[in-house]
Amino acid sequence: MKQKTQYKITSVGLIPSDWEVKKFTEIFYIFPTASYSRADLTNSDETLYMHYGDIHTKYHFHIDVNSAQLPTVPDDKVKNYELVKEGDLLISDASEDYEGVGKAIEVVNLGEKKMISGLHTFHVREKTPVFAKLFKGYISLHEDVVKQYRKLATGTKVYSISKDSLLKIQIPIPPLPEQQKIAEILSTWDKAIQQTQSLIQKLEVRNEALAFSLLTGKTRVINKENIKYHKTTLGSKYPIDWEITTIKKLFKERKEKSSDQSKYPLFSLTIEKGLTEKTDRYERSFLLKDQESNEYKLIHPNDILFNPMNLRFGAIAKSNVDQIVSVSAYYNSIYKNDDSINLDYYTDLFKTRLFLNLYERIAIGSLLEKKRVHLSNLLDLEIPKPSLTEQNTIANILNTANKELKQYQEKLTALNEQKRGLMQQLLTGKVRTI
Repeated sequence: MKQKTQYKITSVGLIPSDWEVKKFTEIFYIFPTASYSRADLTNSDETLYMHYGDIHTKYHFHIDVNSAQLPTVPDDKVKNYELVKEGDLLISDASEDYEGVGKAIEVVNLGEKKMISGLHTFHVREKTPVFAKLFKGYISLHEDVVKQYRKLATGTKVYSISKDSLLKIQIPIPPLPEQQKIAEILSTWDKAIQQTQSLIQKLEVRNEALAFSLLTGKTRVINKENIKYHKTTLGSKYPIDWEITTIKKLFKERKEKSSDQSKYPLFSLTIEKGLTEKTDRYERSFLLKDQESNEYKLIHPNDILFNPMNLRFGAIAKSNVDQIVSVSAYYNSIYKNDDSINLDYYTDLFKTRLFLNLYERIAIGSLLEKKRVHLSNLLDLEIPKPSLTEQNTIANILNTANKELKQYQEKLTALNEQKRGLMQQLLTGKVRTI
């Protein structure tokens, strides 16, 4: 890569002297979009439909329509809207965080398929050709464009950008050959990221199936000839040579509290990462209540803690922190009261789909969003108790599978960080490709 030294000051900051800056309104048309909700969509009609939620969760930079799995809309709902064309840009106009404001995807490999853009999106098309294929998907990620989006976004819980604001966005534009080279480089990284994501998804499915099969005795690691089962009162089936007991016979509630955060640092519980140092994602309402009483619950290494409101969604984890920490007093925690159990076995068991369904069954609350699992009801749940030898063997198998998954998750994190750094160097012209 060649790096040039001639730059100029513009409305979007310092850019190479052979780049130009244009307003969004100079480059693009914006077409009206449909406003159909998920309930209006089908999977069997001819016209594909892009919902803003899919822009946020499924697609990044580009959407390859040839391989994408999109919902459809009936023909009678299509006629009032402009059909998407190859190379069009679809932009989300709303997000729950600043990072998602103005997220855009470029449409590629549309072929003969019909498609419209929908709820909370902008459907955008170049007035005359300005951008190289695949480059448009990256223009919203230029650091100065991101700053403009955040400055123009409005809202409190949900941030949005209006059509008038979008038209004011100023975009730095490299020469066409440089766009082509940048798109080629970044697309190579995207392919590596997508391949890693695909492998992670397959490993997650494999690990979930493996965990369910082993933890419930559907697949045996010892006594493989034993195929007889007995049931719990809630209908769960386990091998007949496994004892059926209750959580309260194997675990006790941790009740210790403290207000000394200098000694016991404040942590939070997330579904994705388990027990982690407190971040902005920590639920502030919990903190306010705790500050009034000035006490937090203490969590020891290897304690199992859960959020009673979100337990049925998987908010349960073992503490792998090597010191005592504090958490919101709203959380519950338990510790093992029996030396003949393997904590990893039970941590994995409590996260299986079988147990998430059990938590749903015992959750109490008149409103769906207010339902919670009371500790007393959790402790009364019947659970299996295989021999310690079988627990250890199962836990070791699952730990090995989870380590493999973690390696690819770490690889994905590294790829994304490397691409993010490279992208800003290329999109700002700090590193030149021609």
